[in-house]
Amino acid sequence: MTARIFKPAKNAMQSGKAKTKEWQLDYEPEKPRVVEPLMGWTSSADMKQQVTLHFHTREEAVAYCEANGIAYQVQEPKESVRRQVAYADNFAFRRSEPWTH
Repeated sequence: MTARIFKPAKNAMQSGKAKTKEWQLDYEPEKPRVVEPLMGWTSSADMKQQVTLHFHTREEAVAYCEANGIAYQVQEPKESVRRQVAYADNFAFRRSEPWTH
């Protein structure tokens, strides 16, 4: 049983950084998923795939794993690069293409 500790990435449907400040612990699947032949549903006998734990800091998540004897790997988050954009740049003379409707 191996756990993965990471900071979740920003959802593509959100503009803010909500739910990206906490660290998350997910268990790696021990058994592969199985496609049910009659209905085509995907199922799994591994119940730990349904467990997700949230921690305020990475150290809390690591301490939890060490206290419970869980093997873990930590994935450091990538910092996002924000490009400064102004609305006035749409109408600037230095645009490579003329502004159209």
